[in-house]
Amino acid sequence: MFKVKSPKIQYVRPDTTILIKYEEFDDEGSDAGKSIYFNPKKELSIVSEDTSELDLGEQHIVEVSEEVLIDSSWIKIASYYAIWDTRNINPYRMDGRQLKDTVDIKLYDPKANRNYKMPLYETPITSHFGHRGYRWHYGTDIDLNTGDTIYAAFDGVVRINKWDGSGYGNYIVLRHYNGLETLYGHMSKPIAKSGQFVKAGEVIGLGGSTGRSSGPHLHYEVRYQGNPIDPEHIYDFPDYLLKGQNFQITSALFNYYNKAKGSSSAARKTMYHRVRSGDTLSRIAKKYGVSASQVARLNGISTRTTLRVGRSLRIK
Repeated sequence: MFKVKSPKIQYVRPDTTILIKYEEFDDEGSDAGKSIYFNPKKELSIVSEDTSELDLGEQHIVEVSEEVLIDSSWIKIASYYAIWDTRNINPYRMDGRQLKDTVDIKLYDPKANRNYKMPLYETPITSHFGHRGYRWHYGTDIDLNTGDTIYAAFDGVVRINKWDGSGYGNYIVLRHYNGLETLYGHMSKPIAKSGQFVKAGEVIGLGGSTGRSSGPHLHYEVRYQGNPIDPEHIYDFPDYLLKGQNFQITSALFNYYNKAKGSSSAARKTMYHRVRSGDTLSRIAKKYGVSASQVARLNGISTRTTLRVGRSLRIK
């Protein structure tokens, strides 16, 4: 969700220049923090919904009908209900570790005119899925410049277009016909609207560094019924392609939850600098090996703000 450059801390006299505080990491106020929780119940399929009558703006149930083509006739084979929610990233409340069967996903199907597209024109990874310091990172961060075009990864419908100030910033969630959902975070400008059908490769937004982000990048997630999957299980980002046309989902994909649960409750170290006479933002930033813009963003000031002696500036 954001990139953190490890501070290079040099020895200083114990004159209250540097303040260290330990705090419980608390993301509960952000959509990112609320996107992982479980209350296991009957699984809901999220494939082939008819979204033509969606009441955008609140959670409700959508009736789903599945049909197969037999001898030129469409035959109804199943009818069930699925959740449609334009506010919550994970309304499904399904623990992926409880999956008993293997779920076969066809990622794209050229014969059905359902293709795929990489989310960016280039995909250099800056941060991987997994443990990141005091918390778990549920996506892959891909480098970009502010204003770069972001594309829909697969055909589907925009379920969420929302602002998350202390997490994803401007973000979009797409629900796809292949059963997956993809999330695109920290955009400078979301373009696709909630309820809009998009084809793979259609522009859905522009890259940026909004929300909890230390620099321009795309935070990209792949989810199955609310459960994040490491995108690098599906994508070969250096070679700019999917690893295959099909993908199998098993409970083993979500065993990382056992590690993530422990990291999410760990204490984090927050560092502050107490301003002294002669200090400038650039000088302070250089001292700790971070950028002046990052310090300004963390403290809600601009890089041109006059610093008051004695003020504590958050560095990390």
